[in-house]
Amino acid sequence: MSIIQQIREKAAWLVFGLIALSLIGFLLMDAFVGRSRLFGNRSTTVGTVNGEKIEYNDFQRLVSLQEEQYKRSGYPMNEGMQQNIREGVWRQMIEDALLTGDENTLGLEVTDKEINDMLVGANAIQDIKRAFTDPKTGVFDAQAAAARINQMRQLWKAGPKKNADNREYEAARSFFEESVPQIAKMRLREKYTSLLANSAFVPKWMLEKGNADNSQLASISYVNTPYFTIPDSAVKVSESEIADYVNEHKDQFHQEEGRSIAYVVFDASPNAADSAALRQQLTDMKADFAKSDKPEAFLARMGSEQQYFDGYKGKSQIMVPNKDSIFALAKGQVYGPYLDAGSYVLAKKIDEKLMPDSVKARHVLVATADRNGQTLLPDSVAKARIDSVKNLLEHGISWDTVALKYSDDGGGPDGGSKAKGGDLGYFANGQMVKEFNDFSFEGKKGDAKIVKTQFGYHYVQIVDQKNIEPAYKIAYLSKRIEASNETDQRVSGMASQFAGENHDPKAFDQAIQKNNYQKLLAPDIQPSEFSIPGVGASRSLVRWIYEGKLGDVSEPFPVGDKYIVAEITEINAEGLMSAAKARGQVEPILRNKKKAEIIMKKLGTPASLEAAAASAGAGQSVQRADSVLFSSPMIPNAGQEPKVIGSAFNKALAGKPASPPIAGNGGVFVIKVENVSATSNLNADLQQQRFMQEQQQKSRIFGTLMESLRKQAKVKDDRGKFY
Repeated sequence: MSIIQQIREKAAWLVFGLIALSLIGFLLMDAFVGRSRLFGNRSTTVGTVNGEKIEYNDFQRLVSLQEEQYKRSGYPMNEGMQQNIREGVWRQMIEDALLTGDENTLGLEVTDKEINDMLVGANAIQDIKRAFTDPKTGVFDAQAAAARINQMRQLWKAGPKKNADNREYEAARSFFEESVPQIAKMRLREKYTSLLANSAFVPKWMLEKGNADNSQLASISYVNTPYFTIPDSAVKVSESEIADYVNEHKDQFHQEEGRSIAYVVFDASPNAADSAALRQQLTDMKADFAKSDKPEAFLARMGSEQQYFDGYKGKSQIMVPNKDSIFALAKGQVYGPYLDAGSYVLAKKIDEKLMPDSVKARHVLVATADRNGQTLLPDSVAKARIDSVKNLLEHGISWDTVALKYSDDGGGPDGGSKAKGGDLGYFANGQMVKEFNDFSFEGKKGDAKIVKTQFGYHYVQIVDQKNIEPAYKIAYLSKRIEASNETDQRVSGMASQFAGENHDPKAFDQAIQKNNYQKLLAPDIQPSEFSIPGVGASRSLVRWIYEGKLGDVSEPFPVGDKYIVAEITEINAEGLMSAAKARGQVEPILRNKKKAEIIMKKLGTPASLEAAAASAGAGQSVQRADSVLFSSPMIPNAGQEPKVIGSAFNKALAGKPASPPIAGNGGVFVIKVENVSATSNLNADLQQQRFMQEQQQKSRIFGTLMESLRKQAKVKDDRGKFY
């Protein structure tokens, strides 16, 4: 990696450290040992898949590595994100456990030659190709990749050094102990998936039959007696009927372990008084802010949420409220307080000048320290050398010659800037370290100067500057609007009083009605969840829910800027859903079934559609639907009715004045088939159709397999005991 990339990234790691991170985030060592003793649990197993244990340390290590990867990619690591990561790792570990046996049975394996090909060969993975591809030519440098891997291997085999910075060793260890096995697993999974995908086949007769069926059209007349013509009160559905239906459809009513709560929210968010108090606080600071000649120290002393950026930003780059008013200030003046995304802000204009939004520069670097801060050259030696570089360039020696011979900005897969005559290309304001950045953007095109940074001495020349515009140096004193202690204590007291006076479900409900509170519900909370929909992230509340009994009422739980008082309303074990819980899903189905029986009995065996309409009553009439498609379940003005569509193409009904009553989705139908025809499809390309359908099968085949394996597997999830 070149020195200039270190400058740009401020604190860069080894290329392969980043590669290892981008693959699976493996940059951490095993940690969290002993966490399994939390909450009195002595087990080290977070779950099992068909009896095979998943150990806590293995699970947590992968979770931690994924968290580190997301953090390094700039994602906020809140409890919601952590829960998503845990769920993803859990699913992956289940998948691995289910597939490993099949892969072994099939004799699938990955050879060292294949792994080498994925690292430095023609089929190198994208992360490595990206790191070792020349940006100008687009050519992957396999030799540079192989050399770097060998260097990493030597570091790994040598092991960590005592009392030394071992980040390079850790990157190497992560790569060979974590990333390479994952590369092998990825290749093995590709083989397994390919084996499945190649089994996809669509026979010619099936295509021809499908084309023939889908070309059929029908015209029908019908009478529809909707189920809503019979009031719900006229039909009763018993618990035993629901239980029978659930037992007959067990796959549809399997439930995971879960608990439900009812809860009340006590809002402790900032009120108008809190907002006004903070606004006044910043107003009182305004004069002192204007007088201060050290904005960075002033902001730190006042506890500003926004740190001082001691640099300029172009007018087009500044995106804050009231920016035109801020730009119009005289130097040293302060604007505000003004609202910005939940904060009050004071803005002080420090300086203004014309600057480009991007610069192209070239340099020669004489490094005094490596990226870890270890000394490479004494300062006096480096200064003398950069003076010599300056003298050579000023006397006409080419940048290509001087940079290649003297610059320390090199060594990466692209040779760094030294291989390009010191050329750094264009870079945006703020991308370089401060000293380098300030000269590049505050100087003029053609200027050249010796600049000292944390990396050493640079001789820098400004080659080009683009888009000159006003740029401003502005200090922002920002404070978020938060609830005062008085507000928080008042709301906390209300929540505590409510919880203390209402310990059972009856009192809980009565107090809600008496105080005109809103009763909210959170159903089917899983034991391993960290965040409750509608409530927010609160692992402590989830733990209480699983430690309590049915009907228990909690003490107040702080969640964000609110307090929650909850009642446990339902406890469901894993297995078949109870009739009471399934009622909401099953009752409409059974009710419509009973209504269909009543309507069909009323209709009898109608001799014609007119007779059916007369028997149905309630103003029912004969309707018509033309161009009904065999391939579509829709009937215009009636909705999805696949049974009715199927009957329209039933040859046994052709020529009859009326069909027997048909119990559909929305009502009971009696139909008369007026005509059945087919559209021609002379241009059907069977070969293309086969290709498309086989591609669809291939795309679904792995997901279908995993779904089938999961249904047959016995998975036990004990993650909730460890958090």
